[in-house]
Amino acid sequence: MSSRLLSVTFDAHDPDRVAQFWAGMLGREVVEDAGGLLLPGHEAQLSLRFARSTAEMVRPNRMHLHLTSASLDDQQQTVATALRLGGSHLDVGQRPEEGHVVLADPEGYEFDVIEPGNNYLAGCGFLGELSCDGTRDVGLFWSEALGWPLVWDQDEETAIQSPHAGTKVAWGGPPVAPKQGRNRQRFDLAPAGGDQQAEVDRLLSLGATRLEVGDDGTVVLADPDGNEFCVRRN
Repeated sequence: MSSRLLSVTFDAHDPDRVAQFWAGMLGREVVEDAGGLLLPGHEAQLSLRFARSTAEMVRPNRMHLHLTSASLDDQQQTVATALRLGGSHLDVGQRPEEGHVVLADPEGYEFDVIEPGNNYLAGCGFLGELSCDGTRDVGLFWSEALGWPLVWDQDEETAIQSPHAGTKVAWGGPPVAPKQGRNRQRFDLAPAGGDQQAEVDRLLSLGATRLEVGDDGTVVLADPDGNEFCVRRN
């Protein structure tokens, strides 16, 4: 068996505001659940969750989203929509000749609006990629953990994708920025077979590390790069 990826969770000082921002960007409904405010995806598009937290933003973030564009006009419309909904431009050292536009959502999380004609993200949908800071080893770990095949494995960079296609999850390889405290972004998983303990044991055998068990029974683990993730009960 493998884990089922429930969502990518973002800690937020104002989860309502940032959830509404991404609902407007992605055309999704906001659903309140025990873990926060969920924007459900489907088999080929990641679900996003926003959870209340007082933790401060520490850059660089370990994850950021890539949105795709069908044309230059489409890219400009996406940028305009983001700015109207409360996003802002962000300077992360990008060069003028680079075609993507770097923005930040109302919580300060960066995301990129990718230029049209990007063959790597062709067919991935509007939410084309979750780009992560991480080693090749962690990409291989998540491929095994989720049962998602590797679709890129070159020069220490890896990417995986659901068997149903859609959003890719990628790791950029070294150098990886030193980890500073707990990440404000993480994967939330559920055991596909319903047996939480068996799934935790399997993930530990793949190279995860046990950290703690929450009051609600959620088991918090770390992947081989030390990034926290949660295994929830079904």
